[in-house]
Amino acid sequence: MLHKIKQLEHYSIFKYLIKWLVISFPLGIAIGSMVALFLWLLNSAIFFRFSHTYLIYFLPFAGIAIHFMYKAWGKSSEKGNNLIMDEIHEPGGGVPPQMGPLVLITTVITHLFGGSAGREGTAVQIGGSMAQLFAKWFNLSQKDVKVLLMAGIAAGFGAVFGTPLTGAIFGIEVIALGKLKYDAIIPCLFASMIGDFTVNAWQIKHMGYHIDFIQGEKFLFSGYLHWDLLLIIKIMIAAVAFGLASYIFAEMVHNIKNIFLRFIKVKWLIPFLGGIIIILLFFLVGKPDYLSLGVNPEYPGSITIISSFTHGGADALSWLWKTVFTAITLGTGFKGGEVTPLFYIGSTLGNSLAILMNAPISLFAALGFIAVFAGATNTPLACTVMGVELFGGQYILYFALACFIAYFFSGHSGIYSSQRIGIPKSEESRYANEDTLKDVQEIRDGYIASKLGKYRF
Repeated sequence: MLHKIKQLEHYSIFKYLIKWLVISFPLGIAIGSMVALFLWLLNSAIFFRFSHTYLIYFLPFAGIAIHFMYKAWGKSSEKGNNLIMDEIHEPGGGVPPQMGPLVLITTVITHLFGGSAGREGTAVQIGGSMAQLFAKWFNLSQKDVKVLLMAGIAAGFGAVFGTPLTGAIFGIEVIALGKLKYDAIIPCLFASMIGDFTVNAWQIKHMGYHIDFIQGEKFLFSGYLHWDLLLIIKIMIAAVAFGLASYIFAEMVHNIKNIFLRFIKVKWLIPFLGGIIIILLFFLVGKPDYLSLGVNPEYPGSITIISSFTHGGADALSWLWKTVFTAITLGTGFKGGEVTPLFYIGSTLGNSLAILMNAPISLFAALGFIAVFAGATNTPLACTVMGVELFGGQYILYFALACFIAYFFSGHSGIYSSQRIGIPKSEESRYANEDTLKDVQEIRDGYIASKLGKYRF
């Protein structure tokens, strides 16, 4: 009888669930605890800088310190999120255990001195390094290590933003464009939920967002359709802009990094010069709104993600300034993530577009918040779900429309160069399946160089 039960398909599925629950539970607790510590330190550093504004002048020297910390202890950790993706695609030397603590410390340093960066990259790298450790302790097979690394990504992402379902979907969607790794969804969901629960248990609170737009009862063609067609057309136009903003951000980070590496041979000078440029930009704009995360207001009336949900809460070019500040910060070697700056870029751009098109400001800020992120990470499904988790499910149609259009209009670009093309975004694409975004960038760079080679300056 027992032998027959073991042969049943549902018995193997039950074993699978128990196995990953046993592994994911301690992994989620460990990652959630590390993320909670990181968020507490990050928040403390940001508010300390608010009360000690002179710290911005030490940013170039902070950049030098970060450079030598990675040179001394980083090993392959310098590749960040891309290393984790490489290990999922083609296992090699593994994710070093020092990646998590090192990126935690250096991200806090970046924000303490005013660098414009995010926090998702840090949380994902914490998740990846912890997952690699747990894989070694549980003596997992190579196949299971790949799954656990995706679970680590999910737990880190879900814990840092308080969006467990988004974290789970992000973990399986971010690996390859157009393909979902459903074989890892259960471990990702377990780890992400437990990671988020752990952060809450440590009494770390996430920022809340609110859309004050209420769809009225009278719609265009309301006798035939359940939505406002004019509003949908405006959302589609805005989504194209969100996708192009994603493309501009990803390409700017990539090109700034390449330019500095090409022309500056003394590597520690790169973050030093990057810090100086940020200081000069700070003087140029005359306010600190585009430094650090952009979530908490440094002074009354400052432009933040929260303020962008209100009329007058963003300048027309706030999204562009944040793009420039963040691209220089990350492109010159400072540490942190890209996602929170992408939230800022998207929400402020949404604010400007709403005013331009006479559309609901808070709704368009929310759409930009998730859609620019969707285009830059090539994860439209995860970002649609994020919209539901953060803003409510009544706008899900608008969220999906904005995220998927932005995804296509961002082209074959993105902030993670190790992402692979599972399915190209267009039938006429010249990029092959399994190409990485790094391959795409090299093809594009070679094409541009060949065109410029025809001209003599």
